Amino acid sequence: MFTLTEVASLNDIQPTYRILKPWWDVFMDYLGIVMLMLAIFSGTMQLTKDQVVCLPILEKTPEGPGSFLGTQPPETADVFWNKESAIGEQAAPLMAKRPPDRIAPTIHITQPATFGQPQPSGVRTKLDFQQYVFVNQMCYHVALPWYSKYFPYLALIHTIVLMVSSNFWFKYPKTSSKIEHFVSILGKCFESPWTTKALSETACEDSEENKQRLAGASTLLKHLSTSSEEGSPNQSAPVLTKSGVAFSTEKLVSEIPSMTILDKKDGEQAKALFEKVRKFRAHVEDSDLIYRLYAIQTVIKTVKFILILCYTMTFVASIDFDHVCEPEIKHLTGYTKFHCTHNMAYMLKKLLVCYIAIICVYGIICIYTLFWLFRRPLKEYSFEKVREESSFSDIPDVKNDFAFLFHMVDQYDQLYSKRFGVFLSEVSENKLREISLNHEWTFEKLRQHVTRNPQEKLELHLFMLSGVPDAVFDLTDLEILKLELIPEARITAKISQMINLQELHFYHCPAKVEQTAFIFLRDQLRCLHVKFTDVAEIPSWVYMLKSLRELYLVGNLNSENNKMIGLDSLRDLRHLKILHLKSNLTKIPTNITDLSPHLIKLVVHNDGTKLLVLNSLKKMMNLAELELHNCELERIPHAIFSLNNLQELDLKSNNIRTIEEVISFQHLKRLTCLKLWHNKIIAIPLSISHVKNLELLYLSHNKLESLPSSLFTLLKLRYLDVSHNSIVVIPLEIGFLQNLQHFAITGNKVEVVPKQLFKCTKLRTLCLAHNCISSIPEKIGHLSQLAHLELKGNCLDRLPFQLGQCGLLRRSCLIVEDHLFDSLPIEIKESINQESAVSFGNGCKCLNDGR
Repeated sequence: MFTLTEVASLNDIQPTYRILKPWWDVFMDYLGIVMLMLAIFSGTMQLTKDQVVCLPILEKTPEGPGSFLGTQPPETADVFWNKESAIGEQAAPLMAKRPPDRIAPTIHITQPATFGQPQPSGVRTKLDFQQYVFVNQMCYHVALPWYSKYFPYLALIHTIVLMVSSNFWFKYPKTSSKIEHFVSILGKCFESPWTTKALSETACEDSEENKQRLAGASTLLKHLSTSSEEGSPNQSAPVLTKSGVAFSTEKLVSEIPSMTILDKKDGEQAKALFEKVRKFRAHVEDSDLIYRLYAIQTVIKTVKFILILCYTMTFVASIDFDHVCEPEIKHLTGYTKFHCTHNMAYMLKKLLVCYIAIICVYGIICIYTLFWLFRRPLKEYSFEKVREESSFSDIPDVKNDFAFLFHMVDQYDQLYSKRFGVFLSEVSENKLREISLNHEWTFEKLRQHVTRNPQEKLELHLFMLSGVPDAVFDLTDLEILKLELIPEARITAKISQMINLQELHFYHCPAKVEQTAFIFLRDQLRCLHVKFTDVAEIPSWVYMLKSLRELYLVGNLNSENNKMIGLDSLRDLRHLKILHLKSNLTKIPTNITDLSPHLIKLVVHNDGTKLLVLNSLKKMMNLAELELHNCELERIPHAIFSLNNLQELDLKSNNIRTIEEVISFQHLKRLTCLKLWHNKIIAIPLSISHVKNLELLYLSHNKLESLPSSLFTLLKLRYLDVSHNSIVVIPLEIGFLQNLQHFAITGNKVEVVPKQLFKCTKLRTLCLAHNCISSIPEKIGHLSQLAHLELKGNCLDRLPFQLGQCGLLRRSCLIVEDHLFDSLPIEIKESINQESAVSFGNGCKCLNDGR
């Protein structure tokens, strides 16, 4: 037999789960233990004490009074046998006819003669002990009602079922895992130092704000407060209303009371808790399994209660002390009926009444639980009270199993929900991040990350932080600020201290700007880079920066979102000169024409999406530079020929095969730079000669096989790049280009370098690498301004000694095999290796743009 402790373990739960046990569940658990004890006590008593004591009932014979019918042989009782006197003379014939063994003897009970003593009463049966034991066992099973015998076991089974039903939701795998996780997070949130700090800061926040207003720390806030108190309209409101842009209404960073810095470990634990709560909420709110399972187990307990009560009440009356037993064992004992007594009847009846009373109380509680479950929606939970008592007005309401768990916790202690709500608030999370961020990124640490870019400007790049550290705004000499992957970037009024700031970069960083900060940026900022995934991520205040000169937008701006690009407010960018769009456009947005009076440069990098409609370009009359990269263009767009002020055209990385339209460029009198590189151009038309003002021509990475002589009639040409084609011959007419300073024909099939090339005495860069050239003419010495020479990857046996006459050429800008360089005379090598006091940066850059 199992012990009480072993059975009671069915009702045991982890101590941490007790916060999910309302008073009715706790009460039912105790009632279950009482019923369990009652069942075990009844079972123990029945196994050790329960028995039935029976005595035979002697039946009267029909022959007359004083005679009893029985089958006891004469030797088992004090009787004497007298056949004649027993039946009389008239009965003798009948007796003679019956078999001897069937004749019922007449029993004369004789009593010993006693003198002066009372005569004992009762019936002496003379059954032996084994027969009594046998009769008792038979009558226990025949005479007693089944409920008297099995009540303890039934009570035990019912109690175990009720116990299992009460705690099944803690044991079922699909719910127990969620409950365990919830209880774990709830306990950590309750004990977290950040919870205490956030609630305490909330309690004193209002008083701190009032002190700040009285102190007048900010002129803008003071003005807004005064106007609201007097009932007058807000004077600064027109700026916001007209634009329809909502700025951050949070207090200025400089005015937030300093919060006590959390221990670093506590801060990290709090941030981890926020993440756990976020993921757990997303997981649990998807279903209502816990709620349904709890409701089902409550219904099962209620049905079980009704079932137990119904059949138990019918059997209470059947438990009795006296019973008449007819076991049909007359052939073994000689008796038909027995009178039996059940010694445990009284005790069992009292225990049964107690059991019924406990079950009734249990059932009433089950009915109350059902009423609580269905009288209001438990799959919704509102933190309205918490929002009212704290400044965390953004605590969201929850639903489904998450809501039900909070309802259960409230029955234990509502303080748990209040403290848990702190970790559902984004405001609370942002405050924690702000404290941790400012503690980690001090002014000294930020100063160490400041660098100088190639333009010698001070630059700071912050990557994947939780926010913008306050100390950033103390770097007053900073010129460029780059913020990348900072989801909660907030530009505060302290940015007005950064008087040298001219350029901002937001890479996947939807920054929020306070009103005072916006006013500063509107007047101060000159260049803005915004990289985004969706156009909605572009901060709305971007389109109100009236002093902005350059705007770079990188992200998804497909045709469906074209109307969203400028939000009909690009016209407010009155000083914008450069617009750079790196996206997947199918047409040039029409609202870009709002910039036509002042836009000088337009760049569209389309990442392989075919640009179909360019009609909007015709209105950009003041455009001086146009770049259309990766737009899948097959011909030069006709809209370009209307841009009379165009000076530079770059059509890099398209699918252009023919450029017959180049003759139309003769109308673009100011066009000086034409970049048709990285295309599939097969031939240069003769009409190229009509573009008289062309100075820079990029034709590298095409499929050219020859250069027409008309190309060399462009006498103003200073830069010619035809690298990486299939050109075999350099035309002799190249000598006409007296202004040529850069000539690149790298990666072709040239075998001979014509001497006429060296008539271009202004050449500073000459790229002849990776061809089939076997010798370099000695006239290379005429190139007195040559500063960069590439000869690597040819069939040269030696280098001409006349290289020594190129006084500006240095070893670092002479790209050639080492063994060829070593073949030069020592004095020439020393001359080339000699460091010049003059800076040749421009020459050694090699103008690699064309290669």
